[in-house]
Amino acid sequence: MQVQIACRHGSLRPDVQEAVVRKAEKLLTYFERVTAINLAFDLAADLVKCEILVDAEHKHNFVAHGEGPDGQTSFDQALHRMEQQVKRYKEKVQDHRRDRPLGQLAGEAEPSD
Repeated sequence: MQVQIACRHGSLRPDVQEAVVRKAEKLLTYFERVTAINLAFDLAADLVKCEILVDAEHKHNFVAHGEGPDGQTSFDQALHRMEQQVKRYKEKVQDHRRDRPLGQLAGEAEPSD
C-alpha cells in the first residue's frame, strides 16, 4: 500500500509527515482492501486544509476533507471522517446477504397449529 503526501504553498515538518503516514496506515485495520492513500495539504497563512483520497479494490474510492490551524489537526479531522466512511462501507458489504435477523427466520419455519 502506498501513502503519498502532496503539499501546496509550503511543506510539512518531517516529524508531522511521519506521524501522518503512521496514522493513515491504520486505515488498513478497518478495511484491508485499501490499495493507496493520497494526502493533499493546502497550507494557507492561517488555515491548513487536508484532503484524503483512499483507493480500494474494485473501484471503490473514498474522499474526506478537514481543516484546522495546523496540519496535524486538519489531518485528524479528515481521518475521523474517512474512518466513518470506510466502516460504513465495510458494514454494508458484509451485511448484504441478510435481510432479516435470524430470530425472525427461525420463527417462520415453525409449523403453526
